[in-house]
Amino acid sequence: MILFTAMGCNNAKKPTEGGISPTEAQSIAKDAYVYGVPMVAQYKTMYAFSVDKGNPQYKGPFNSILNIARVFTPADTAFVTPNSDTPYSFGGLDLRAEPVVITIPKMEKNRYFVFQLLDLYTFNFAYIGSRTTGNDGGTYLIAGPEWKGEVPKNITRTFNAETEFVSVVGRTQLFNPADLPNVKKIQAGYKIEPLHEFAHTAPPAPAPPIDWPKPISQAEQTSLAFFNQMAFLLQFCVPPHPSETALRQSFTKIGIAPGKPFDASAFSPDVQTAMKAGIEDGQKAIDASRAATGGKTDTLFGTREYLKNNFLARATGTQMGIGANSRDEALYPILDKDADGQPFDGSKGNYTLHFAKGQFPPVNAFWSLTMYNLPSQLLVQNPINRYLINSPMLPQLKLDPDGGLTIYIQADSPGGAKQANWLPAPKGPFMLTIRYYWPKPELLNGDWTSPSVQRVQ
Repeated sequence: MILFTAMGCNNAKKPTEGGISPTEAQSIAKDAYVYGVPMVAQYKTMYAFSVDKGNPQYKGPFNSILNIARVFTPADTAFVTPNSDTPYSFGGLDLRAEPVVITIPKMEKNRYFVFQLLDLYTFNFAYIGSRTTGNDGGTYLIAGPEWKGEVPKNITRTFNAETEFVSVVGRTQLFNPADLPNVKKIQAGYKIEPLHEFAHTAPPAPAPPIDWPKPISQAEQTSLAFFNQMAFLLQFCVPPHPSETALRQSFTKIGIAPGKPFDASAFSPDVQTAMKAGIEDGQKAIDASRAATGGKTDTLFGTREYLKNNFLARATGTQMGIGANSRDEALYPILDKDADGQPFDGSKGNYTLHFAKGQFPPVNAFWSLTMYNLPSQLLVQNPINRYLINSPMLPQLKLDPDGGLTIYIQADSPGGAKQANWLPAPKGPFMLTIRYYWPKPELLNGDWTSPSVQRVQ
């Protein structure tokens, strides 16, 4: 099911010399933009992490792993709403020539970890981790869409990707600062290697080199340059999923073909104008979808089967926080208004979040509350370098006399005993994200809900 609604325009309905009318071009452009937003955003991160060696966010070449033995800070700006609970491990997989094998070491039963695998569409098509594969370690083969080879006997499990490039985001729980050496030891056991290296066999013929285009700028996001980048990426997303064959074919009517340059000049000025209007229609649809979420994002991320080809949801999720986990792995309620419906602003007031005694979040792993600046959606610089409050910190927090927990959310220190529970806010607009890692059924089915943030009167 393709969840798109064609939007017409008032341009002439007579077909142009290229065989397409402005009305049809606008409708297809809207669909293409919504479909392509996640891919173009994912490419920006992939390019920074695995292609552009001069980028300060560069993590290493494809089919290798980079472990970051620290939590994220405001200096990390490659993607929005990063977590600062779990030291990250990153890898970009190039599956064109052969599969890649990910090796995971055995670790303690009570330590949460997860390796999230995202394809170029941003579907979370596979998970390796505490919830899905356990903490006993293993070897996992990741194959591209057209690989037909033999799987070695010592492979624990095989996952098949729909696209030839895959992003891997690993997260390993850090209990406290003194636990960092243990996390480093675990990270040292993570491996990403091409199949021939893992199996000690002859390497296959290398994949052809790629002339990587620079990611489009934010100013170009809603210009026709968007379609050129999208067309470049589509060559790594073949064959299309059977449910998308007709949709993908329709894109070629406005010159979006896998691996071929997009040439707007091939169309009349009226059609070019209509395509630009279609892009604007697509962004308006995403903006409206975002406003309608009320900060509830858990239905915007997951597998193709879960999202049921709701491309608008996929694009909305991308612009709210690309790379978020599927809801079974983690829930991420976004809070941007207080209990009275007013936007958060650290220059206008102080706030509290209260968990009553016996009403702490029901999770199998842990929970956290993280502060982000707006509109950047990045971590907030502050004098105590605290970007979140989470459940592993409970021994250092001060509980209320009745056993509950009050978190003080404000720009200036609340002072005294309240300082221990202070989550610094910027002196301006901000948002909060609550993360519930490996949520229990009562969280997933709505029997337990997140408390509201109260503005202090």
